[in-house]
Amino acid sequence: MKLAEIRDKDPLTLFQEWFAEAEDKEMNDANAMALATADGDGRPSLRMVLLKGADAHGFVFYTNLESRKGGQLAANPSAALLFHWKSLRRQVRVEGPVSAVPDEEADAYFASRHRASQIGAWASKQSHPLEGRFALEKRVAELTAKFGVSPVPRPDFWSGFRVTPLRIEFWKDGAFRLHDRFLFARSDETAPWEVRRLFP
Repeated sequence: MKLAEIRDKDPLTLFQEWFAEAEDKEMNDANAMALATADGDGRPSLRMVLLKGADAHGFVFYTNLESRKGGQLAANPSAALLFHWKSLRRQVRVEGPVSAVPDEEADAYFASRHRASQIGAWASKQSHPLEGRFALEKRVAELTAKFGVSPVPRPDFWSGFRVTPLRIEFWKDGAFRLHDRFLFARSDETAPWEVRRLFP
């Protein structure tokens, strides 16, 4: 890649191009991403989640708000994401502030989920101690009976977050570790993007 080839590109558009290729080439979960958060004291935590939306406004994922990551995002609303597409030998890093998605957006996504996943969201006290697998299965059975054939509403403790990117770095594998790295950065979400090539 050459700097001149991407200098005038919007990084979200470039991400969508790379993501489309990943969906075509990756065997499993092209939308899997590592999500890094930190608590109020700055101690970091990392886990894999699934991207559920990406557009000009940012990158969206959903979770239990009472989970460890939910608590960390409430205390320190900033995050970093990493997409690694091994088959393409590419990765994308994203950093920026985090905000809650609107209720209507969360409701619409929750309604699109498989019913079993909806009930699972109700059943799981994510990140909290679980005395045994049977206890989880019992909660699932009880909630399945409770909702019957009625629509399953979104729990008030389950919603989505949007990472608004202030830094997006594109990395492409190169021979002898001479990789291509391009960083798009801006001071805030209304500022224009600046792009530069980085040493590998």
